[in-house]
Amino acid sequence: MSQSPRKFPPWAFYLLAWTLVGLIYFAQNVTRRFYWDDPNPWQDLRYWMANIYLSALFTPLVVWAGRRWPLEAPWPRVLTLHIVLSILWASTKLSLEALFHLAWNEFWPIEPMITVGSEFTLVFLFGLNTSLVAYWVVLSIQAAIRNHHRYRERSEAALRSELRASQLETQVAQARLGALKAQLQPHFLFNTLNAIVVLVRQQKGQQAEETLARFSDLLRAVLADMEAQEVPLSRELEYLRLYLSIEQLRFSDRLRVEIDVDPELLDAAVPHMALQPLVENAIRHGIGRRATSGLIRIRARRQGESLQVEVQDDGPGFGASGASGGMGLGLANTRARLRQLYGDAGDLRTGNGQGGGAVVTMVLPFHLAEVQ
Repeated sequence: MSQSPRKFPPWAFYLLAWTLVGLIYFAQNVTRRFYWDDPNPWQDLRYWMANIYLSALFTPLVVWAGRRWPLEAPWPRVLTLHIVLSILWASTKLSLEALFHLAWNEFWPIEPMITVGSEFTLVFLFGLNTSLVAYWVVLSIQAAIRNHHRYRERSEAALRSELRASQLETQVAQARLGALKAQLQPHFLFNTLNAIVVLVRQQKGQQAEETLARFSDLLRAVLADMEAQEVPLSRELEYLRLYLSIEQLRFSDRLRVEIDVDPELLDAAVPHMALQPLVENAIRHGIGRRATSGLIRIRARRQGESLQVEVQDDGPGFGASGASGGMGLGLANTRARLRQLYGDAGDLRTGNGQGGGAVVTMVLPFHLAEVQ
């Protein structure tokens, strides 16, 4: 079991940060003394050590004050308070620094004649401004870090909200697709059952039994892909052939079907059970309304990035006398599913062929079906 990395303790961070600051200033001072040929360029070491490490020791007080009275609060009151606190902080630190120099001078004398008054005067004279600046720098860095954390929290909250909205939108879209599909499949199933009932009433028992057997095969195939919104075109054609085998039992030699699909398109993704309502519409309005035989052509072709699946019959066509000029439930739901699945890239176009008959074309973006 892996252990989580230890969090860097704040005191260690303060110590490291102030050490880096002290090294920068001390290096600058030593360089200046070397340039002027100072015989003792290291004599300021104790001053910088006291200044830096006392600052590190007192930094938690600044951090506490920044948390207790953040700079984001109303400015007149907070600003006045921090001005007073910065003076107290700097005075306390500088007083301890002066005492440290006096104590050190007892066993490592650099200036033997130094007095308490002169030491305090020099420390406050040369260190008050930098100490006050140090207080406000620490306070400002803390406020910047706090604002950065708040910005990240707001950004993460916004991302979570967008993710939840996206998930809800996806769920709504899936629910709408499921509702459309749930409407479509019962529509198809009930129509098939009604056809079987008609055969029974006509006392065509053997034909009714054969239709039931084929209907069972079709139902089994449809239920196997019940949860899928898309299937390969080859799979969709299998459903269609099973469905057509049932319809050909009803219409006998009156129904002729031609399927023209390029083998390279058999792996293309199409909506599950999208072809059946198109063919059913062609049978109902193109074949069912006439006493003579009729032909239904099913073609699939690719045009650029689109796949077009066309169903054409040789019936009276849309808008003809005795023909439906609008869309039934099957076609309307298929168009809605295409728009829901593919947006503007999906459409269902209806019209009449040049030689007569109705033409229904399903347009969708071309992509290969996922292997399941």
